[in-house]
This record gives sequence, structure tokens and C-alpha cells, in this order.
Amino acid sequence: MELKNKVAVITGGSSGYGKGIAEVLKRNGSRVWILSSNGTKLARVASELEVLYAVCDITRPEDWDNATSEIIKQEGRIDILINNAGSGVAIKPLIEQTDTEIYDSIMINLVGHIYGIKRVGAHMCENKDGIIINISSICSEHAWPGWSVYSAAKAGIEMLARSLHNEFRKNNVRIVTVTPSWGATDFLKEAKLDTFPADIAEKVMKPVEMGELIVKVCTMPKHLIINKIRVQPMVQEINPM
Repeated sequence: MELKNKVAVITGGSSGYGKGIAEVLKRNGSRVWILSSNGTKLARVASELEVLYAVCDITRPEDWDNATSEIIKQEGRIDILINNAGSGVAIKPLIEQTDTEIYDSIMINLVGHIYGIKRVGAHMCENKDGIIINISSICSEHAWPGWSVYSAAKAGIEMLARSLHNEFRKNNVRIVTVTPSWGATDFLKEAKLDTFPADIAEKVMKPVEMGELIVKVCTMPKHLIINKIRVQPMVQEINPM
């Protein structure tokens, strides 16, 4: 896929990995739309990156309907969907989580992606072309105390992609899972967890580095697919692998 003038939609595009992906895709000539529920921040970042935007709470089907309709109306198509939005919501033992926290975590980390893929995937299948990339988490593969609900949602994303590969491939729509670990985003701060020490923070994955990885995935020959990429910083030790 040549990225020049391709229409890319990125959820959670106003910060972290989403912003980095938007920056790099824009630099490679794509027409980039960033989505987020925070309209004020979204507009500011869109202006900074010189990209387009649509306010969209991914947990609301009607927001997806409005966003995809507007983008297709203006652009005529969507070529790339990056499901990047996510949140730790409540990283603590399950029995200490409220029902609302459990619900919110599953909605933003799993169900919201399903809503988006349903709509954009239908459009891509009709056009018989497109690539969908889901940003998962190393938590989908490992079990740590306090991460149960978040990990379950991310594991769901990975299984979703595996199943959808077999649904979409006959229409030349590729679906890819990127599974990162430590990253230089606001995830830990927003989840009210300890942030990385300065010497570690310098060595974790930067948002722009994620963007560069996404470009490599998108520019693979169309007759090939990388179903899953797992990426982690060398400074991080995970036992067992």
C-alpha cells in the first residue's frame, strides 16, 4: 500500500500512540483523521498536526455512525483504521472495582473497537480493500494482579482479530494486531500508577516509534499480512516470556 493520499482514521488520536501514529502517517502523505471524545483537546492536536478530526466516543455506536458517515462523505473512502483508544480505568483487584469501572473498561478496551470495526470493516469489505490495525497490550498474554479486567479486554481484541481475519480476507481486508508493552504515553498517569524512572522512560517505546512501525505494517505488499507484532523495550524483562 502506498500511503500518499490514503485516508487513515485513528482512535485515541489526540495523545500517546495515537498522536504519534497520526504524525508519522501525515508525514508519509496520508489524509489523517483523528478521533477522540475530548473535542477541545482533539481540535488543538488536529491543528498542531495539520490533520482532520471528528469527535467520537468509541463506546457510543451513534458516534461511530456520525464519524464514519462524515469521513466517507468528505473523503469517499477509509483505507486505514487504527484502533488505538484505550484506558486502564481501574488497575486494582477485581473485588475492589466498582461495577461501573468494570463496564467502562470492557467498553473502551474492547466493545468500542468492535463497534468501529463493524462499521469501517463493512465499508472496506464493500470496496474490497483496506487494513485495520488494533493496538493491544502485553497484558493480553501475561497475568498480573490488578490487571484482570483490562487484560481480559485486550485478550478479547486479539481473539477478535484472529476471527475477523477469516471473515475479511476474502474481501482483501487485512486485520493486524500490534501488541506493545512499556510505552512513553500517559497510560500510567491516567491509571494512577507509578510512572517510569527517568532512566527507564528514555528507553521505552515512543509514540513516533509506534507510528513508524505502523507505516511498515501498512506498506507491506497487499498479498501478504503480518497477523500480529509484539514489541517491547529491551530494558523490560518479562518472565516467563
